[in-house]
Amino acid sequence: MTSASGPVLQRSSALSQFILAPNPGPMSLEGTNSYVLRAAGHPGAVVVDPGPLDEEHLRALAGAGPVELILITHRHADHTAGSARLYHLTGAPVRAADPAHCHGSGVPLQDGEVLGAAGLEARVVATPGHTSDSVCFHLPGDGPQGSVLTGDTILGRGTTMLDYPDGTLGDYLGSLDRLESLGPAAVLPAHGPVLPSLTDAVRDYRTHRLGRLAQIRTALDRLGPDATAGDVADAVYADVDPSVRRAAETSVAAQLHYLRGGTDRL
Repeated sequence: MTSASGPVLQRSSALSQFILAPNPGPMSLEGTNSYVLRAAGHPGAVVVDPGPLDEEHLRALAGAGPVELILITHRHADHTAGSARLYHLTGAPVRAADPAHCHGSGVPLQDGEVLGAAGLEARVVATPGHTSDSVCFHLPGDGPQGSVLTGDTILGRGTTMLDYPDGTLGDYLGSLDRLESLGPAAVLPAHGPVLPSLTDAVRDYRTHRLGRLAQIRTALDRLGPDATAGDVADAVYADVDPSVRRAAETSVAAQLHYLRGGTDRL
């Protein structure tokens, strides 16, 4: 949260707090939730998704404790733009699945890797679909059911876009299956409020995606099999706000790719 006196740490779970970045918008909702993780009583901290290149926000993250490690859920700028600056402020390595977003001594994240820092353990879960490099971080010791930092794979409100062609629906549906296997952990999303149950969130997301696929099949029956993503978006997302029209059309392209058996014809 950002107040008149500056950025403020807010509690999100037993092992996590967050600072809301000052970058609200149609795609980022209230802004990016930059998480600060640490075990109880531990002086150090892990920062997840530093957010935009905003000096006041980044200095607040740097001041949340000696930062030992900086993690990135995926490549989009509202998560990564401030990461190099936070590295320079703290000296903490930046790790991401994409080596282009690693800094300092940070090396690319590996699926299934267990990270130890700030007195806690977090397991890397590869969850491509929103983007090809999307990962989540599972904190099994965070409360009775654990928690999962989901980046943009699952949001606190609404549904995520599939950044096709980098993100694909087949990958995304597989990622939902992986997340569901983690059980009813708390969801710590990069945008929007904390959700109480990953199991419920995944099932809602899957239902939404399958419902959209049914709508798109119906639209194709009417428009013809060679309809473009724009044509289908006009039919399926007719009431969407213009500010998110591009995101809707990109997600339609991903769904057409899936329905057409993985071909790249739009």
